[in-house]
Amino acid sequence: MKWLKLIPLCAIVLAGFGCSGTQQAASADSPEKIKQLIESRNYVFQVQAVLPMSGRTRQVTGDNYDVTVSKDTINSFLPYFGRAYSAPINPSQGGIQFISQQFEYDEKPGRNGGWDIVIKPKDVQDVQQFSLSVSDNGYASLQVTSTNRQPISYNGVITEKRPRKNKKK
Repeated sequence: MKWLKLIPLCAIVLAGFGCSGTQQAASADSPEKIKQLIESRNYVFQVQAVLPMSGRTRQVTGDNYDVTVSKDTINSFLPYFGRAYSAPINPSQGGIQFISQQFEYDEKPGRNGGWDIVIKPKDVQDVQQFSLSVSDNGYASLQVTSTNRQPISYNGVITEKRPRKNKKK
């Protein structure tokens, strides 16, 4: 009967190991690596959570949604949950999906280390601005301002570019 008292303790210990492994897998790179990625303008913002203006926060699993940044291109593949003030012309383009090659990119040091980055695509009709706040250890928050939709925010991490999987469109 004493072993029955150990079951809750074992469950707590195993849950702790599971959480620490998940947290480790979701953690970002070293500050030196993040600095190099940001300064080279060659990184990926990998979405982990979506925070719409109204409604609940939604966790994102896998590496399905991201924004890829390079010196000459911004490639956005983000989900959208919220109010749209006009319907998209192509219903299959429901999220914030675009490739921009004409954009303003402004990078400034953040208040507590890290960086504040503002990206303004000039060749995309709906998106006015991406505001990306990156900590020195790679955790990041992205706020998207659109002309025809409510603002939306995303939490995630900055990673280095990897070969892209084919995404469903």
